[in-house]
Amino acid sequence: MRKRDPRIYTRLTHPLVRDSRGEPFRQAGWDEALNRAAAGLRAARGAFGLFSCARATNEMNYVAQKFARVVMGTNNVDSCNRTCHAPSVAGLSAAFGSGGGTSSYAEVEETDLVVMWGSNARFAHPIFFQHVLRGIRNGARMYAVDPRRTSTAEWAEGWLGLNVGTDIPMAHAIGREIIHTGLVNHAFVRRATSGFEEYTRLVEPWTLSLAEKVTGVPASAIRELAHAYARAERAQLCWTLGITEHHNGTDNVRALINLSLLTGHVGRHGSGLQPLRGQNNVQGGGDMGAIPNRFPGFQDILDPDARLKFETAWDTVIEPHYGLNLTEMFEAMEEGTLKAVYCIGENPAQSEADSEQAVRRLRALDFLVVQDIFLTRTAELADVVLPATAGWAETEGTTTNSERRVQRVRAAVTPPGEAREDIDILLGLAARLGHEWKYTDSEAVWNELRSLSPDHYGMTYARLEKEQGIQWPCPDPTRLEPTYLHGRLWADDPAERGRRAPFGIVRHDPPVDLTDETYPIRLTTGRRLDSYNTGVQSGGFASPLRRGEYVELCPEDAERHGVVVGEEVRVSSRRGSVLAPVWIDTALRPGLAFMTMHFPDDVDTNRLTIEANCPIAGTAEFKASAIRIDKLPAAHVRS
Repeated sequence: MRKRDPRIYTRLTHPLVRDSRGEPFRQAGWDEALNRAAAGLRAARGAFGLFSCARATNEMNYVAQKFARVVMGTNNVDSCNRTCHAPSVAGLSAAFGSGGGTSSYAEVEETDLVVMWGSNARFAHPIFFQHVLRGIRNGARMYAVDPRRTSTAEWAEGWLGLNVGTDIPMAHAIGREIIHTGLVNHAFVRRATSGFEEYTRLVEPWTLSLAEKVTGVPASAIRELAHAYARAERAQLCWTLGITEHHNGTDNVRALINLSLLTGHVGRHGSGLQPLRGQNNVQGGGDMGAIPNRFPGFQDILDPDARLKFETAWDTVIEPHYGLNLTEMFEAMEEGTLKAVYCIGENPAQSEADSEQAVRRLRALDFLVVQDIFLTRTAELADVVLPATAGWAETEGTTTNSERRVQRVRAAVTPPGEAREDIDILLGLAARLGHEWKYTDSEAVWNELRSLSPDHYGMTYARLEKEQGIQWPCPDPTRLEPTYLHGRLWADDPAERGRRAPFGIVRHDPPVDLTDETYPIRLTTGRRLDSYNTGVQSGGFASPLRRGEYVELCPEDAERHGVVVGEEVRVSSRRGSVLAPVWIDTALRPGLAFMTMHFPDDVDTNRLTIEANCPIAGTAEFKASAIRIDKLPAAHVRS
């Protein structure tokens, strides 16, 4: 079968500007480009937002959020964390006061049970999955909870193929079974949690038989997982976007956390909660304060003491309210109250749900600055494009992975043409807007961050290099903390235990985009091993696994629609339609289809997805769209 050639993106090597909207770009010098960018941003002060980059260093994200708060006077700063794992941060913060995963990767190798819930880690997080495989080789059992029988599920002892959007009924039924069979860790619940009685009432209706009807999973399989998880001495509960990319993603996360509270599978070695982050520094971006409600180190903007600390260090006044998150910034573009955006290393024109709407909103801006390594679809909409360095190969600094491990990254190659480091560009813009910041290098930025974030204070560059990475929190430069978080919950002294972890009282709320006779198929989206996000970086490199974008159907649905592998069909939702060839996958069940976002220049899957957002985290429901498949009048088969 012929593979479709992806659009090949070439590196940006010189600044680009437009003389007016509708005119093509022309090459410009750095002074002209920075002056134009500064003038456009200055005119939009008070109606400005900044998108920071989850692939850039911690140091860049720190300077970017400082730029938003000090130079532009706003907390309107966010990143692609909003698109994927903001519900994880919100859910974990609500339960434990901290938004990071609670365990280390090494603990997955030393646990007794691994639950992969809504996570095809074999494809989406292959490095982490190697730790899972080591755990299995060491004797751990694994269960997979996922609508698809994924490559990850092939390694599982049990696969629970639930209906899309029924994670809360599944979790509640597991919780009820644990309670009714006397498997609750009552000592932990009494000393470390709150709200157990209300939680018990909440899950009581969710019998195994009712859960089977709603989720589609046999009652016996739900019971088996409940007993395996509760009886395990140590257990790791891991999830990814199958849990978070829903209109109630934060509630989904809270429902899973409840199971760890019931059983005491948190706050000790080998037992914990692992949200698997998808990009190299999506954890670090949030840690550095590139989010609208937290300073670096997850310090609350509404806390007067925290504000005073940062105001004193930065010689500024911080707005005493939360800024707009990414979702809210796009809504403000629609309303006309957000007039300018500085977009660093993000491609929302193709990564946002309902991509046609996202492009229309970006076009409505008075001014758009894009700083990137490629001329992405978002950059093509900009007034000024600034060529940056690749954070993983051309920049000095640090990044933070899913286990909260801060690691050094170093420049290995020289950037092409006139491309500049992100921080250098930010400092040039800040200077033109009246703020002469002087940092001799990335270490100077890191040391400023350390002085303001207790969780990072003990991590000097020298120590990071010596230890080959350190997990936060690390408040003391002379010692290392345990690899797991929230050990305080097991302390005998109530004062040391501190704040109790509350059970989340969350209720089932089905997907917004309902299937019906017109749109009878449930589309869920995800990633493949061979490609990365919108394909801008991975599309230029050949892979023997890559076959372009397809709509994947089960054999029964393909037969019902009279289509064969390679035949092009029209895939339609209530928002738009695309043409895509068919692929048949026996891992899917009737009524369920799968697509990715990796080839938007060829098949723009996000034209189909719905912008139904989690009210707490702002993440859209990428995982649950209703679609139909239409056979084309004359069959088009790609050969």
